[in-house]
Amino acid sequence: MIVVDDQAVVRAGFAAIVDAEPDLTVVAEAGDGATAVSLAAAREADVVLMDIRMPGMDGLTATRLITASAGGPRVLVLTTFDLDEYVYEALRAGASGFLLKDARPEDLLSAIRVVADGEGILAPAVTRRLIDTFARSAPPPPSAAGPLGQLTQREREVLLKIASGLTNAEIGAELGVTTGTVKSHVNALLSKLGLRDRVQATILAYDTGLISPRGAGQG
Repeated sequence: MIVVDDQAVVRAGFAAIVDAEPDLTVVAEAGDGATAVSLAAAREADVVLMDIRMPGMDGLTATRLITASAGGPRVLVLTTFDLDEYVYEALRAGASGFLLKDARPEDLLSAIRVVADGEGILAPAVTRRLIDTFARSAPPPPSAAGPLGQLTQREREVLLKIASGLTNAEIGAELGVTTGTVKSHVNALLSKLGLRDRVQATILAYDTGLISPRGAGQG
């Protein structure tokens, strides 16, 4: 993976945590977005751990450029509560999720593995606040709701639960089905909607008005 942060001490700290794991390796570090984009194109990496506010090219622009390349690494954004606004834009730019900078090492490692496996992750501590604050500033585009017509009623229910920040296990418990069944529904709805992961699914659910910023489903 590639660690991107403009503070050398912070980069070193994250790199040390990652390199201590037998299945994870930091292949490069960057202190700005432009360097991160170059490294992502030149080095083999599955995940980029991306800071947002950096000198020169910021993390938002870098995320957009990195995720625009087919087959490129996935981006896991690091944030604080003060940067919720930027995180929302980062998710729109193609990031596979976000995590608080003060997350416990085990949570950081878990998030990296989840993103590396092709899934998306939203930090539970900030998901609802993020959507509540910023989804209202992004009204549903007129044609956005059309694709949801492809979903079955159960798939719409699962999408609502995803947008509420629930894990597959939690969704299964609420709907009375197995985690494996939930995963099948998630894969089916992502395929039908042409989405990469549950992060994009969450954004679409709010953009189309399927769920309101306060969590009141409309489907």
